[in-house]
Amino acid sequence: MLLAALLAVLALATPKDFAVSRLLPAAPALASSMWSVGATIALGAFALMVVVIVEIVYDPSSTEFTLAAIGAVTAASAYASHVRQQRERTLSQVRSVAMAAQSVVLRPIPRRVGGLEVETLYLAAAEEARVGGDFFEALDTPHGVRLLIGDVRGKGLPAVGAAGAITNAFREAAFEEPDLVAVARRLDTVMTRYSQAYADPTEGAERFATAVFAQIPPGGGRAELLNCGHPPPLLLHRGQVRVLDPSAASPPITMAALIGDSYTVDTVPVAPGDRLLLYTDGVTETRDRAGDFFPLDAWAAGQDALPLRALLDALHQQLVRFSGGALDDDIAALVVRLGGSPPSGD
Repeated sequence: MLLAALLAVLALATPKDFAVSRLLPAAPALASSMWSVGATIALGAFALMVVVIVEIVYDPSSTEFTLAAIGAVTAASAYASHVRQQRERTLSQVRSVAMAAQSVVLRPIPRRVGGLEVETLYLAAAEEARVGGDFFEALDTPHGVRLLIGDVRGKGLPAVGAAGAITNAFREAAFEEPDLVAVARRLDTVMTRYSQAYADPTEGAERFATAVFAQIPPGGGRAELLNCGHPPPLLLHRGQVRVLDPSAASPPITMAALIGDSYTVDTVPVAPGDRLLLYTDGVTETRDRAGDFFPLDAWAAGQDALPLRALLDALHQQLVRFSGGALDDDIAALVVRLGGSPPSGD
C-alpha cells in the first residue's frame, strides 16, 4: 500500500518524461506474496485508477499500454496469491498431522512424578517441520520412577513412528518388567519387529535408537542407570557436575542381536536436591562457528541453583547463542530433582 501510494504521488508530482506510473505494477506483484486474491485485485484496481488519472493529465495516448501492463501483472499476481494460499493451507494441514504424531511421542509430562520434580525441553532443528526422532518419558511405577530418553536414527515422520513405537512399549514395560534390563530387552524386541514391518528402503541401513533408562526407587538414595549407546547423563550436586559414564557398553535398541545382549546397570548414589540431567546428542554436538562442540558439563557447573524450568530455558538460550542460531539437529532434554530439601535459591 505504501509503495502504491508513493508511486501515485510521484507520478502526479513529476514531469511526464519520468513515466513513474509505469512502475505501479510492482505494487500488486508484491501484494501477492502476502495478501489474499481479493485484496491483490483491489490494489491492482487502485493502480489502474491512478494510471488513468495520470495519463489523462499528461499523455492520453499511452494510457492503453500502461493499463494493459498493469492488468496483466494484476491477473498474474492474483493467480500467484491463489497458489500461495493453497500451499499455505496444505502446509498447515501437514503441520497439524505432524504435531499430532509428535504429541504421541512427546506427550506432556507432569511437573511432579512420584515425588520428583520434572521438566523437559524439545527443540526441532527444522522449525517448519516440528518433528524428529528424539523422545523422552517419565513414569511413576511400582518399581519407582522410571525415566527414558533417546534418539532414533533418522529424521522426519519415519523417525517419529519409530520413536512412538519405543515410547509406547516403554509405557507398558515400565510397569510390568522387574528391572531395567528386562525393559531394555523388551524394547529391543518391539523395535526389531517394528523395523522389520515398516522398513524404509531409502534408509539403506537398519533403523536403531540410542537410549538411557533410569530408575529411582521409592526410598531414593540411589539412581540406577542403563545406557544403550547414548550420551551419558549428568548429575548436578552442590555446584559440581559428574558425568555418569557407563561402566560397560550396552547395545543400542535393535542392535542386541548383532553385537550381543549384554546389558550393564550402574548404581549411582544421589542425595535430596540433586538434579539428574538427561539429554540427546543434539545438545553436545551443537557447534559454534569455529566447529567446537558445546561444553555441556562445563556449562552445567554451578547451574543447580536454578529452578528446573529456568535451567532448561537457560540451556536453550545458551545453545542458540553458541551455535549462532544455527541448530542443525533435534534437541531433547529431561531434568529431574530428587525430593528433599532443595538447594538454596530454588
